[in-house]
Amino acid sequence: MLYPLYAAGFVTAVGAHSIAAGLGLFTGEQHTSLLTLGILLAVYDGAEIILKPVFGTLADRIGPRPVLVGGLTAFAAASAAFVVVGNPALLVVVRFAQGAAASAFSPAASAMVARLSHGSRHGRVFGSYGAFKSLGYALGPILGAVLITAGGYPALFIALTVLALAVTGWAALAVPTVPPLPRRRQTVLDLSRRLGSADFLHPTVTLASATAALAVGVGFFPVLAIEAGLSPIVTGAAVSLLSVTAVLVQPLAGRARDSGHLSDRVGMAAGIGLADAGLLTAALLTVPAGVIVAAVMVGAGTAVATPLAFAHLAGTAPPERLGQTMGAAEIGRELGDAGGPLLVGAIAAAVSLSGGLAALAIVLGGVAVINTRRNSR
Repeated sequence: MLYPLYAAGFVTAVGAHSIAAGLGLFTGEQHTSLLTLGILLAVYDGAEIILKPVFGTLADRIGPRPVLVGGLTAFAAASAAFVVVGNPALLVVVRFAQGAAASAFSPAASAMVARLSHGSRHGRVFGSYGAFKSLGYALGPILGAVLITAGGYPALFIALTVLALAVTGWAALAVPTVPPLPRRRQTVLDLSRRLGSADFLHPTVTLASATAALAVGVGFFPVLAIEAGLSPIVTGAAVSLLSVTAVLVQPLAGRARDSGHLSDRVGMAAGIGLADAGLLTAALLTVPAGVIVAAVMVGAGTAVATPLAFAHLAGTAPPERLGQTMGAAEIGRELGDAGGPLLVGAIAAAVSLSGGLAALAIVLGGVAVINTRRNSR
């Protein structure tokens, strides 16, 4: 019942990262500028930032299942359109369409994960959901590179179409209908108060911080590894180790939360603190062992913080507005995904990469301290 929802998370992760992995080659073949590359990288996340709250609210209004199935179907259609049309100039349009589709089925899937499981299991189910997404992030670049090498971009988009259609059919057959819950009238003031409460802001900022650390690790640790003298194969293995650690640790963190061994706020603070320590390790120990240890720490830290943040949101949000809450919270993830690398890149250009990593570590350290103080009250 829940596995099709986990698979939906895998689809959005693979869709984002498998295409992004080959965009450098694409822009080189098409003789386009780095600005075009930046637009192609950003348009998927941009669509999600704009549309996730909209589709999350729609999921609350009509029920999450039709939004889930409709979003997956739209993702398959957008992927197939690139193959049918065969015009590389339309890639930016396809990327936006895929991001818009993911904006529908991603918050709908997370809302259904919460509603189809008891509150005492939220840590475990969100740990599994996050593990599937992390697996997509880990496998996406590999699958993208293999498929693009074998058959160009059409081969990749055919694979994404087939994957999305398979998950759509699975979800349509296996996921039960979850009817919308009665909702009382909500004013703009009510919404602002709810989204401005600590129960929303703390986990959302935690998600943003964890995603920022993960994005920076995946994007900048290879640079550190090469500077430290590691071969390209070992460099790739070090980055994969970060993702694999996240896959393995998230379910464990969720189980610890559900069994009462780890509270939400302590876990969120500890996870961000561990990721923070990993970034500092990478900044200070620019040697091969330092990069590998840092990758494990960042992977483990983000894996502890993420499922606990989602479980806390699911446990404190009004049940009838879970889609809206999850959609709004995922904006934090997207902003972290973009903001973390931007911060590190800007400071690295002005000072050094170690300085950029240290700056992000300071920001994450502040988040961990705030969560710790909140827990002590």
